[in-house]
Amino acid sequence: MQIDELRDYCLAKKGTTEDFPFDEHTLVFKVMGKMFALVGLEKWEAGKPAINLKCDPEKAIELREEYPEEIYGGYHMSKKHWNTVVINGPHLTRKEIHQFIEHSYELVVSKLTKKQKEELSKLSQPNQI
Repeated sequence: MQIDELRDYCLAKKGTTEDFPFDEHTLVFKVMGKMFALVGLEKWEAGKPAINLKCDPEKAIELREEYPEEIYGGYHMSKKHWNTVVINGPHLTRKEIHQFIEHSYELVVSKLTKKQKEELSKLSQPNQI
């Protein structure tokens, strides 16, 4: 998976924006202003592509046990709620990575306020904030 494909997939989600709130190397995807995915561009360019994704704590542990080489506690994040997922590893499929992104997005959406959820539901297209 290339960075453009990953970026396009994340931005296709309703209410999603991208920015660099920490530094010029950490690309962050947010839904209604809440982070659901982070990508370290320097590591990606160095041939170590990975993405940090929010994850249900129990599911996070299960995934780390199932894919110990490709999923581990979120780098520079709360290890309880975030996983780092290695892209292009030998065991994870593109479909699984998409499912992990979807899980992260949905988890963040589920925690939005009622007002934010109403605003999100009114958006007719992705990226319309």
